[in-house]
Amino acid sequence: MALIALAADKGAPGVTTTAVALAALWPRRVLLAETDPAGGDLVYRSVGEGGRPLDPGTGMLSLAATARRGIAAEQLWDHAQRVSGGLDVLVGLAASDQAGGLAGQWGALGRAFAELAQSPHQDAAADVLADCGRLDAGSPLLALLPHAAVLLLVSRVRPESIAHVRDRAAALRTKLHGQGRGTAQLALPRIGVLLIADAQSGGRIAGQVNEMLIASGSGSSVVGLIAEDAVGAEQLAGRRRGRLDRSLLVRSARKVVADLHGTYRAELVPPSTPPAPTYGPPAPTYGPPASTYGPPAPTYGPPAPNHGPGAGG
Repeated sequence: MALIALAADKGAPGVTTTAVALAALWPRRVLLAETDPAGGDLVYRSVGEGGRPLDPGTGMLSLAATARRGIAAEQLWDHAQRVSGGLDVLVGLAASDQAGGLAGQWGALGRAFAELAQSPHQDAAADVLADCGRLDAGSPLLALLPHAAVLLLVSRVRPESIAHVRDRAAALRTKLHGQGRGTAQLALPRIGVLLIADAQSGGRIAGQVNEMLIASGSGSSVVGLIAEDAVGAEQLAGRRRGRLDRSLLVRSARKVVADLHGTYRAELVPPSTPPAPTYGPPAPTYGPPASTYGPPAPTYGPPAPNHGPGAGG
């Protein structure tokens, strides 16, 4: 099991929506953690089991209050909440001014996430998907990233967005792996790019972007494509009803989960874990959803159409 970090270079390319979609389809137990120092959105766009609102004080904020006494991996569950549908979440800070409580503790938090993923206690072990929000050169989250197995940079396919993610990947490669190009390619975290694009044209664009990333020496490659699907994002956030399992968002996210485990199997799957029969060869297109990947879509996100002020990220 592993810590997987998701981040963006700038703007709001859909990191939170992508993180929620991947976590909802993850094949093992998972904790979705909002670690963006600028604040999180899940407390506003999700509800707890039974339709109860989530507690904004239980999550990163309560964790910050205890962090200076140490962060034990299994104690992370004391700060987690379960949203409608069964996903365990560590809701983010309400605002950036609350991040002071975690100053100097981001490395310890990353270590706790990694240790949770490797916990010998089966009732506590879980993969961790960390929604890091925007990641720039001065972000305190740079201390968390060395503990991740995989760092996924989320980007749209506008030319300026691709240029930014290329430069950010190269800068992070140097920061995290050093200057060398040999063994650095095997260093952790592995850096991948998730593109948000039109489902029809995205495959061709993804191939072009991948060639550019490799040719530029960025130390990254395209590992998946999330369909740009406003309706599916609204359904995932619980603000619109419909068959979420048929949405382009969920169908593409399902393929990304399978592709991630195919590309980073050594990092994401412990050697003792037998191959899961549900991960077959990735489909070349967004085909019908396979029931073997994760729970049925009605469990993703809250059922009520109007929880929170709106989607962000």
